[in-house]
Amino acid sequence: MPNGDRTGGGRLQGEGWDRPLPERPLARKATPLDKDLKKIARLERATVETARSSTRIGIALLFILAVCAYVALKGDAFDNTAIVLVAGVVGAYMALNIGANDVANNVGPAVGAQALTLSGALVIAGICETAGALIAGGDVVATVSRGIVDPAGFADPDALILGMLCALLAAALWLNLATWLGAPVSTTHAIVGAVAGSGIAAAGMDAVNWPAMGKIAASWVISPVLGGLIAAGILLIIKFTILYRPDRVAAAKRWVPILVAVMASAFSVYLVMKGLQRLWKPGPAALGLIGLGAFGLAWGAVHPMVTRAAVGLDNRRKSVMQLFTVPLICSAALLSFAHGANDVANAVGPLAAIVGVSSSGTVAMQVAIPFWVMLVGAAGITLGLALFGPRLIRTVGTKITRLDRARAFAIALSAAITVIAASWLGLPVSSTHIALGALFGVGFLREWLDRRRKRGRIRRAQPLPQWAADGLARAEGAAGLEDMLRAEKVKKARKRRLVRRSHLLSIAAAWVITVPMTAVLAAGLYAFARAAWAG
Repeated sequence: MPNGDRTGGGRLQGEGWDRPLPERPLARKATPLDKDLKKIARLERATVETARSSTRIGIALLFILAVCAYVALKGDAFDNTAIVLVAGVVGAYMALNIGANDVANNVGPAVGAQALTLSGALVIAGICETAGALIAGGDVVATVSRGIVDPAGFADPDALILGMLCALLAAALWLNLATWLGAPVSTTHAIVGAVAGSGIAAAGMDAVNWPAMGKIAASWVISPVLGGLIAAGILLIIKFTILYRPDRVAAAKRWVPILVAVMASAFSVYLVMKGLQRLWKPGPAALGLIGLGAFGLAWGAVHPMVTRAAVGLDNRRKSVMQLFTVPLICSAALLSFAHGANDVANAVGPLAAIVGVSSSGTVAMQVAIPFWVMLVGAAGITLGLALFGPRLIRTVGTKITRLDRARAFAIALSAAITVIAASWLGLPVSSTHIALGALFGVGFLREWLDRRRKRGRIRRAQPLPQWAADGLARAEGAAGLEDMLRAEKVKKARKRRLVRRSHLLSIAAAWVITVPMTAVLAAGLYAFARAAWAG
């Protein structure tokens, strides 16, 4: 409070206190014409959005029709072309929904930190998803033989075909609903729950491997908690080694190459373990050598680059953040490649099972995924991302918590490290839950640090002048008003939230109900389809 003299009237006078308040212009009353113009503007925006939605839906339908045409041309290779045709349509629909929902976790943090534009993220993710699916995807063990249900439990090949078709449709419908609600969910959990539901409807409760389902339920807690803790730990390391140092630029020159080398090492092991598992499955010793080699190569390449980039940088947080831009772009590309390689089977695994049974007429424990089926999955995921993915990308990148490039880097590195650690420990995890758990972990760490900083600043604040404190106390009729005001500020600092609880609750609810919801939906579809088939 500025110094001033006390007068008998109790008014504080002095520098700044006796100045007249600036006059505020009177607000003009809205006329009927203004209201009509606002209505027209809203109508124009709604018309443009409707046209865009119709265009997106039309392009998706053209893709599905193209899949239908291809299956029809290959009709001689199948015993029942109509079933394969329907399965191709549902598989393409499933792939579109995976692209719309699941890929946002890979590129959303980079977009939220403004290291990538939305258009750039769509291009990079689309290319890397397609490359991962076609180069390293297509594990010969399809979703039906992942240990959830026993294909031998189905009464006949027709029952297996119908069960996989209903599972694929149930998972796709749930993903579509989750995308519409703005909730990123695990596509792996969706298809696993759907396969379990159709298996129960076809062969009873004994057809499901319940210990495997228990591990999947455990991953609801393990994945986000582990991802959040690791991301928060990485962000703390960045803060204490770089951002909290007096000379941030010098600290960044020393630590950014090390952090990038750790990221390169983690992603190298991650890609070999998850993205290239169909091509090569090295042992622990080979993985360790791969990680060490990637660390050394990355540090040797990045250190001189960071040294050159740091020349002329201001000793400010915003300037130092620029050094994380390239690592973030690389992490988004690598996560997308691994996702395409690892999760494309979620889109086409049941489709491959249907094609295999229709081609051979027998039920097999393992089915090979034909190239055209892989192409449907890869193209559908990429197209779904481009058409319907931006909404979820914005949710992940900007609506849950505010991200800068250091926070986004911690989230990306956490995703790779958590999957590696969980695989070595034999823990079931979901990459979707890990990425979002890391996002929430970073947000809650920000919130905790912000509250500590504000409470400390309030407690260290200079006390009010005695005459001002006495005057305010008399005016309010209470003693110790300064302590009351300070306590009120501390209370407000504690209430400040940097993570949107509404998104936290909605996403957590969607995670919990994904498996049971898709299971019930698939079982209902199977019962209805079986009755219609028999009729």
